[in-house]
Formats: sequence, C-alpha cells, structure tokens
Amino acid sequence: MMRPRVLFAGLFHETHTFLDGATGLAAFEIRRDAQLLECAGDSSPLGGALESARNFGWEIVAAIDFRTAPSAIVEDEVVETFWRELDERIPAQLDAVYLVLHGAMVSQSFPDVEGEILARLRGRVGGVPVFGVYDLHANYTQRMADHANCLVAFRENPHTDGRAAAQIAAGLLQRCLTTGQVPRTYWRHPPVMWPPTGTATALEPMHALESLARHLEKSSPEFWAVNVIAGFSFADTPDAGVSFTIATTGDELRAQVALDQLCFLAAEKKSYGDVTDAAVVEVMAKIDPLPPGLTVLVEPSDNIGGGAPGDGTSLLRALVEHAIPNAAIAINDPEAVRHLSALPIGARATLPIGGKGSRIDPGPLTLEVELLRTSDGRFELVDKQSHLAAMAGDRFEMGPCALVRHAERLTILLTSRKTPPFDLGQWRSQGVDPAKLSVIVVKAAVAHGRAYDPIAARMYWVDTPGPCTSNLRSLPYRHVRRPIFPLD
Repeated sequence: MMRPRVLFAGLFHETHTFLDGATGLAAFEIRRDAQLLECAGDSSPLGGALESARNFGWEIVAAIDFRTAPSAIVEDEVVETFWRELDERIPAQLDAVYLVLHGAMVSQSFPDVEGEILARLRGRVGGVPVFGVYDLHANYTQRMADHANCLVAFRENPHTDGRAAAQIAAGLLQRCLTTGQVPRTYWRHPPVMWPPTGTATALEPMHALESLARHLEKSSPEFWAVNVIAGFSFADTPDAGVSFTIATTGDELRAQVALDQLCFLAAEKKSYGDVTDAAVVEVMAKIDPLPPGLTVLVEPSDNIGGGAPGDGTSLLRALVEHAIPNAAIAINDPEAVRHLSALPIGARATLPIGGKGSRIDPGPLTLEVELLRTSDGRFELVDKQSHLAAMAGDRFEMGPCALVRHAERLTILLTSRKTPPFDLGQWRSQGVDPAKLSVIVVKAAVAHGRAYDPIAARMYWVDTPGPCTSNLRSLPYRHVRRPIFPLD
C-alpha cells in the first residue's frame, strides 16, 4: 500500500495594522525543504504535526515555512516570495496538504493573506484535502473556509496547546485519508470584537464558548472540528473579531444551527470580553508601601505578543518615581545594548532607555545605570508547552542583551529583539530569579499567565499609552465591518 504524500508548509505572522512601518522579508525566519524536518518533535505546532506524520507513516513533502513575531503590516514581497517558493515545491502527485498558519496576517495589498494563499493553493491542487492548524487569535474569513477542508484552532489562551492542536489536526487528516471522507468548513462572524485581555479561555466569555464547542463536537460525530476564534482586534480588516467555524461531513443545516448557538452565546456574554485596565496612579497606590510577595504589573498596551514594540516607558517611569525596591522590567532597546556592550562590567553610564518604538509613548527615559552583565540573549524555554513554545519551539533568541541596575533597586533587562514574556527562562538565563523579586513588569495581555501565575502573590493590569490598548474605542478603525461591539 502506498504511503500518503502530504505537503507541509507554514506561514505564521500576527499583523498589527496600527503600528508604524512595515515587516519585510528579512524579519522572517525561513525554513526550506529538509530544514522543516529538523523541527520534528520540538514544541512548535509544526514539530507536533511532523511527529504525527511520521507516526502515521505519511510520506512528508517538506516545502517552506515562514514565521516571525507579531509586528506591522507585511510587505507584499513576503507574500509573493512565500507563494512562489511554495508553488514550485508542489509535486505532481499529492494526497493532502497540511498547513501551519496564524490566521491574522495582513499585507500591503491583501487584508486576508491566508485566504489569498489558500485560494491560490486550491487552484493548484484541486480537490486534494487541505488541513492544518492556526492561532486562536486569527481573523478567519469566508475565503479561508471556502478553500480549506479542516483547520483546527488552538483551544487555550494562553496558548499552551499549539502543539497539541496541530496533532489534533493531523489526526483528523489521517481520518480523512483512511476513510475517504472529506469535510467542508462553515464559518460565521458575529458583530463582536474583544481586546486580547478579554480572551483568556479560563474566564468568560471564552470559557463558555469553548465549553459549548467541545459539547457540540462530542454530541455530533459528523462535526470534525468546532473552532472558537477570538480574533485579533489590532488588525483593522473587514473580518476582524470573533468568529466560529465547523468542519463537518454532515449536512449544512445542522452546522448552521450549531453556529447560531455559538453566535447567540457570544452576543449574550459579549460584555465580559470588553476589558478595561486600571490607571497607573491607582495601581501604584496599591503597591506603595510594598506588600509581601511578588507583584506582577501587566502592561497590555505594550504587549509584545500582540506586536507592540516592548519599549514603553510609562511603568518604567512609575517604578523610578515611586522608588520601588527589588523591581525589574525588560525593555527592548538595541541602541542601549550597543552602547553598553562597549563598556566593562561594573561600569556606570547615563543613557536614554526605551520610548523609541511608538509615537504614543512618552519617549525615552534617561537614567544612570550600572552594567551588571552582557549576553548573547539565547535561552532554553523552561516550559515547552508555553505560548512562546507555540511561536518559536524549544529555544528563543533575545539578541545581544545588557542587564543593568538603576539606583540599587531597579533591574532592567535590555534586549535587542522583542521577547514576549511568556517563559521564566528569559530572566533566569540572565541570572535573575523572578520569584525573588518584589515587583516585575510584563509587557503582555494574557499569555504570561502560565509562567507568572505560580509565582505571583498578586497581579494588576495597568492602562498605559500604547498600541495594544484594551480600550478598542480609542483606535482609529477604518476597515472593520460595522456595526460591531464594542465600537458601536
């Protein structure tokens, strides 16, 4: 019996359309051909899917994988280069396609990059089954539903299940190849949009929606996958926001009735997802004087995992102004790292820190600091099921780093590459144990929770100026389909 030939490819980018600049080809980590196979068994979705493929005995046709961290609108060259390289690797004989996608990628010409790629791919492979996995924060579209048979979304936020979701999708493809049954996907987009801070799956409204989705799967065997898609509200596109898909081999009416249930529940619980964060002055009053244990200050507006620059200075200023002892913050500032790298350990320098990546920020803060150490910024992930593992696999590179201290009480980790604060290895690799701190700032929304919940005595979400604000009403939307909650 011939082994099924399955083409593997990946395109992973979460696009924040309100950021300045553009994301070019140089920003992407690119794997071609046999390089993809090196990911087999690692902690990424691609690694999980490839491991399943080997267990199922598929013949893997490794094509191309593009991935990078969330950032500004993608240049069209990236899309066209990806498609050209994928197109030339599609073999004449093929049994299926497996894709690792994000689902919220926007380029200069294409507000729905994944839909565009899937449409082109369908034109090349005809009726060959197209399966795969994608991020819970996708902005799913009708084109994606039309041209993919069964894509499975991550089901947890923080995204601890990226690898597991990829293996669920691989198992469904194996079912397709074994039975000859090919599902079709139906999609629905209620007029609801939530900031990332409102999309934790352990809380409402996502908890109720995910519970209903799993019930629908269990009670309806013809439903291969029921996906709850939280959406990415920082992509100003027509289909931004919450949506649902059902991949099924049953009749359309039954799928549409189930989608009605999900849309009704989303509307009923929509206010739970409309999160607001506390003002800086309010939060600082709670920690001055300092309570015992670790206080985590969460800064969603500078959420690196959502594409923000990770160099906002509002909470840095607050820590300095209130002279908070035993505190720490990571700031992405390649310029400061370059300046400090020329100095000996123990040297003191006065330099502007942060405030360079967003016009909304107050700007750089000039501080005198002592250089404690420098490093290449590479670290092994402590948690191989973390959100960061879903993005990067087992390891991450922060780029050259400098660890400095201000006024004997504030530790600042300066990085050269934006590093989502989703793994404690970020700090431990630099000789700092976050559990022994009194206060730490994390530039995140929800995904930091898996790392910091076990060590935090308390956690406060703080409203600061930045591009990933939880206050969606403050953003200048032009393309989102209206009316939509909470804008209208």
